[in-house]
Amino acid sequence: MRGETGTVARLCGGAVAMKTEASCRNRCVFSPLGPGCFECCIKCLGGVPYASLVATILCFSGVALFCGCGHVALAGTVAILEQHFSTNTSDHALLSEVIQLVQYVIYGIASFFFLYGIILLAEGFYTTSAVKELHGEFKTTACGRCISGMFVFLTYVLGVAWLGVFGFSAVPVFMFYNIWSTCEVIRSPQTNGTAGVEQICVDIRQYGIIPWNAFPGKICGSALENICNTNEFYVSYHLFIVACAGAGATVIALLIYMMATTYNYAVLKFKSREDCCTKF
Repeated sequence: MRGETGTVARLCGGAVAMKTEASCRNRCVFSPLGPGCFECCIKCLGGVPYASLVATILCFSGVALFCGCGHVALAGTVAILEQHFSTNTSDHALLSEVIQLVQYVIYGIASFFFLYGIILLAEGFYTTSAVKELHGEFKTTACGRCISGMFVFLTYVLGVAWLGVFGFSAVPVFMFYNIWSTCEVIRSPQTNGTAGVEQICVDIRQYGIIPWNAFPGKICGSALENICNTNEFYVSYHLFIVACAGAGATVIALLIYMMATTYNYAVLKFKSREDCCTKF
């Protein structure tokens, strides 16, 4: 009888211990003060691809600045040309069509990079979790490694392409800066009010954006100063600067993407080998 009582007591004690352990585990999981929550949070934060996250934010900001400011600046440029440098519509008809086409391309660029940035961020979460083995042992598939390699190649191609876009976006900045600096010369005390002011000119035809037979094509003196004082010129000039800066930010974001995707792909390729060593 005494032995049965001891057995029952041990069983009850074991059940109480199991219940206590389960409640303790629940407190660790659900209570913010539990001893297991800190380790869980550190483990979750370890799976965040910080490089890809920074690159995504920078890419979204750069593309938004480039597309938004570039679109408005192009419209202002057309207005300046029509009002001052090319009064005949047929002279700049081709330029107007090209600018309109570029504005439509800008819409496509914004949409594409919005999706591409999200995809690269998701791919960064996947590869970071696989590389750091957050979900147990290392697990990846040949298809996953192939997709990672494809993103590496595509990001390199886009990076080279955006270097060209960055260089191209500097052209209108250079053109507007030359016009602005010429106006500063006209406003300077040395030339202001003298007969030589009317000899200071800007010939927009030399940039190749309108044909040489465009009229008037060249603006001099006080008429040029009036152009620099217009709101269209001021806004377009500064918007082109911001658009160029946005293109530069996008190039930097793609460079960060290149480094992150290349590193993750190299580690995935290395750890997928059956005879790989656990130490570099």
